[in-house]
Amino acid sequence: MEIMKPFRKRIDDLDDQIIDLLVQRTEIIREVADFKYKNNIPAVLQDRVDEVRERCAARAEQQNMDADTIRTMYAALIKYSCDLEEELMAEKAANRKSA
Repeated sequence: MEIMKPFRKRIDDLDDQIIDLLVQRTEIIREVADFKYKNNIPAVLQDRVDEVRERCAARAEQQNMDADTIRTMYAALIKYSCDLEEELMAEKAANRKSA
């Protein structure tokens, strides 16, 4: 539908920005994994997981968004981040053993 094109363009532009921000977030996660590996810190720190999820849910709620939806979205994002940290840390450990 041609009439929807301007809305779709704005949404697509925002989606591109969201992806760019997620890439930046993932780059930081890679740094965190390296730091945690070097300092013998576990990949998953449940207190921090809960803090991030709830902080984002509260911020969403303040802006009239559904907090439960944001909790669900952040649970997936945090799981991805923790899984990536664990994977990167395991790779570093394997490389250390083979060196």
